Amino acid sequence: MKTTIIYKKEDNYEIKGDFYPVAQKLSPVIVYIHGGGLFWGSREDMKAEQIELYLHAGFNVFSIDYRLAPESKLPDIKADIADALLWLENEGVKEFEYDAEKIAVIGGSAGGYLALLSGTFKKKPKAIVSFYGYGDITGDWAMKPSPHYQNMTTVPKELAKMLVSNEIITVGPIQKRYAIYMYARQNGVWIEEISGGLNKEQLSQFCPINFTSADFPPTLLLHGTMDEDVPYEQSVLMSEALTKVGVESSLITIPNGKHVFDEDWQNPIVQKAFDEVITFLKGHFE
Repeated sequence: MKTTIIYKKEDNYEIKGDFYPVAQKLSPVIVYIHGGGLFWGSREDMKAEQIELYLHAGFNVFSIDYRLAPESKLPDIKADIADALLWLENEGVKEFEYDAEKIAVIGGSAGGYLALLSGTFKKKPKAIVSFYGYGDITGDWAMKPSPHYQNMTTVPKELAKMLVSNEIITVGPIQKRYAIYMYARQNGVWIEEISGGLNKEQLSQFCPINFTSADFPPTLLLHGTMDEDVPYEQSVLMSEALTKVGVESSLITIPNGKHVFDEDWQNPIVQKAFDEVITFLKGHFE
């Protein structure tokens, strides 16, 4: 039975999370960060099958919202993820019974990127799982027009601008927000939109791959070789960078896997991948 809480509140916005508790006291917590190109999505995007899997394995689940671009920019979004972890450490323990020292962060796509970014925080999680995330937002794949999205229906600039709100957004329905992302990727302005136009040097501060060090949390990366949205190479490079500095890191390659391959729940390859996720997590929490 989930409990919806507000983990962050300011005058002009509040950010919610859904906490799914397990019966066992002092169990670990999985923080789940949804994807959506940083433009759309919500805490409710987490698949029921995945919630059930983690609960059954003995993990509490905390699925969170965060401020969305382009109304909010990368520094704000990064701060929200850090504040969610601080809420678990300081406030959540008063309401739920879990082990605040045993927190893992899991995310897919943009959520995988934010999960990797949590490895750069002062207060780091104990483990990170990134599904088709990315460690470098300064590469051509991110900053130049995407051939994959250019093959889709062209989104006019006027439409994309119309869909942007004049208020802070923390929940974004894909039906209304996906066109903003399509436009940004078609025109190579995605990173500009999420960062507010930071230059490459400034953007490097938001690239987890630049902050791999011995104290980076153990990391499991999962990526399909046929991902047309986020290149498979992004996880390969992140894995290599972590291994180079002696951090425990594994890359699970999904042959011919596309973006969001994990939604193909009945696929034996996907089932095996999730078995490995559970094994990885348990290995760091027992």
